[in-house]
Amino acid sequence: MTALAEFRAVGFAYPASAKYRARPFRLANLSFAIAPGEIVGVIGPNSSGKTTLIRLLTRVLEPGEGEIALEGKRLRDWGRAALARRIAVVPQGVSRDFPFTVEELVLMGRYPHAPGRYFENPADVRAARAAMDATGVLDLAPLALASLGGGETQRAIIARALAQEPRLLVLDEPTAHLDLRYQAETAALLRRLNRQRGLTVLLVSHDLNLAAEVADRLLLLADGRVARLGAPAEVLDEALIASVYGCAVRVDADAGTGPPRVRLLYDRGVAGRV
Repeated sequence: MTALAEFRAVGFAYPASAKYRARPFRLANLSFAIAPGEIVGVIGPNSSGKTTLIRLLTRVLEPGEGEIALEGKRLRDWGRAALARRIAVVPQGVSRDFPFTVEELVLMGRYPHAPGRYFENPADVRAARAAMDATGVLDLAPLALASLGGGETQRAIIARALAQEPRLLVLDEPTAHLDLRYQAETAALLRRLNRQRGLTVLLVSHDLNLAAEVADRLLLLADGRVARLGAPAEVLDEALIASVYGCAVRVDADAGTGPPRVRLLYDRGVAGRV
């Protein structure tokens, strides 16, 4: 089976600057593939390369070494609109100070299907309404984005990405600013979209337990390199996580079929979650 997306010995380094001279960042020899219908979680500490990976996959950045392929074709050979019809991104920290309704926002996801057209057609409206229905915001369609809560806004942003009708959905910290209820709803939504639509998902998250709960495989990055790639139970190893993150952790394996859970161990003996 041809991989949907594949990184082949990809390397990238940001230009030297006064800001980063003391700690120059370099992504080195990054190789992994995403299979159609798979959910891959990307984890790792700050400055490990997670955001750079997204920027490379969406051609915001170009690799200095190696190559990236999409559907077996070199990424640099895809046009921008064609790429946006296959990869949709849910960015981190979207502002609600946006003078549009939910429906208008979601319809913006249809732009890659006719970049020279200024107004939506009936097919665009149907696709947007289907995306809003799938994410549970159809009843919010006429409301101003600024009037929504954090969880509702996040679902509207995901609906905009779904309106692109992509094959690959990329999410950058989708639950970073959400309370527990909306975190759970977002995780359930991603699983549902994957199972019902066969949507392939690349999830970047600082929440190791969320990533383990949702993903089929985890990619652990450290200092711009792959520390480990595999099933959650293989990647969430106590010694490995402690080494990469520089802190003591406890990994509790579920006695049933659930994913492992990571707890942060404090000196005072109180446990928390990583």
